[in-house]
Amino acid sequence: MLYTIAVVLLILWLLGLVTATTMGGLIHILLVVAIVMVLLRVISGRSPF
Repeated sequence: MLYTIAVVLLILWLLGLVTATTMGGLIHILLVVAIVMVLLRVISGRSPF
């Protein structure tokens, strides 16, 4: 579940880099959230995927 959310956020981030400059801040915040979620899953001892 978390992996799916992280992938969706990464795709949105890539789309933001390509298409919009005004949404860049929001997209980068979403990227940070996705990375934190994956790191928390790794730290808790579960597989990140």
